[in-house]
Amino acid sequence: MMDAPKINQSIFKTYDVRGIYPTEINGEVAEVIGKALGTMFGKGPVAVGRDMRIGSEELFLGLVKGLIGVGTDVHDLGLVPVDGVYFAVHKLNYAGAIMITASHNPKEYNGMKIAKRAPVLKLRQPQGLKESKFSTGFRMEWVWGGDAARLVQQPFNIPESPGSVVPYDLWPAFLDHLFSFVEVSKVKPLKVVVDAGNGLAGKVVPLLAPRLPIKVIPLFFELDGNFPNHPSNPLMPESQIVIRDKVLETGADFGVIFDGDTDRLFFVDEKGNFIRADITLLLLAKLMLEREPGAAVVYNVICSKMVREQVMMWGGRPIRAPVGYANITKAMRETNAIVSGELSSHYAFRDNGYADSGFIAFLILLELISQSGEPLSEMVRPFQKYYKGDEVNFPLQEMPSDKVIEAVAEKYKDGKQDRLDGLTVEYPDWWLNVRPSNTEPLLRVTMEANTREIFEAKKAEILGFIQLLCV
Repeated sequence: MMDAPKINQSIFKTYDVRGIYPTEINGEVAEVIGKALGTMFGKGPVAVGRDMRIGSEELFLGLVKGLIGVGTDVHDLGLVPVDGVYFAVHKLNYAGAIMITASHNPKEYNGMKIAKRAPVLKLRQPQGLKESKFSTGFRMEWVWGGDAARLVQQPFNIPESPGSVVPYDLWPAFLDHLFSFVEVSKVKPLKVVVDAGNGLAGKVVPLLAPRLPIKVIPLFFELDGNFPNHPSNPLMPESQIVIRDKVLETGADFGVIFDGDTDRLFFVDEKGNFIRADITLLLLAKLMLEREPGAAVVYNVICSKMVREQVMMWGGRPIRAPVGYANITKAMRETNAIVSGELSSHYAFRDNGYADSGFIAFLILLELISQSGEPLSEMVRPFQKYYKGDEVNFPLQEMPSDKVIEAVAEKYKDGKQDRLDGLTVEYPDWWLNVRPSNTEPLLRVTMEANTREIFEAKKAEILGFIQLLCV
């Protein structure tokens, strides 16, 4: 029995392990994490995948050394998207799976996303609704950053016989799983710009394309962890310039841009306009509710109120949840929701083990646009009834977030209030949410109004009020 050495605790984030390579996270750190995770997973086997980031190979070697060092067998998935790693747990019965990635973070970062097999929770299923494909046996559960931090501080055993490492070809089963969400016969020969951003979409989309009648116009399909063409985060304005221009230049039906490990994607209509993620959620929800009437749809507190209104109109059950992937997936499991979405552009699906997948969202949208007979800009027009602005962040200095929130609650005490996540205040013609960040010393403010004029007036009012409190 031996104790794990000290590790910089700052790498253990809310949802994953992430730090600057190689100063905060490197092969030696990965080895310790591997020993800790192997102690939890036991004999395994454990599936390990990685992206194309700088240092991913070193982290893989260190992680595997730690895993097999405590007797855990490893299946090497190679370069795969993060939803392929999740698939290994919820569909292929692995004890756990680890993805070496820092998702959409800048190139200096690397890290890990960790999932494990867990017993299925018995759900209270409304009478008459379909049961999840994963409602019996086992399910996937995430190992969050805080869980990983506690594991590396525990002692671990070094057995006499180490574990083994073997390669595993995930692709045939994984691709079949992705295509189970779409009827390819309904997909028309659309022209689609795909911006892989030098991330793993550059490997996956060429594997999807031969099964589809579409014409893919590729942007930055070369795997490169330096991200030489634009940042890996699709939300950054500098990441959006090229795809907008390419959609207009080629007359494409739409465009899609992925982040580095492909769990997030944003859509661009034929006019070059980015589609907000809660609007995309409505497109996905409409088709899913047609397939399964009455199902639940989960969205978070900063999504447009249009989500609630439309899901109810379609006969579904809108389920509102706090911001954050952990909260969304928890709400999905508790309600057996068929789909969920966040403004960060994560879309999770019940029949994907309640995990997110950019490629499932992509394939479903292909079918939707093909069958609609309308351009994407017209498909989303009915959902753009309200005016919604970007989130505004306030650095917190002298006054703590709870004091600011209470002051806002007092100022707008005549509105309908709830505390599901921070404070939400709703009036007939506008609403606002004020909440502390989960990861930074920031106060986040989101607003929506019936018209742009109301939005601008209320925005100036509330931001001015908070600004005086925060200085």
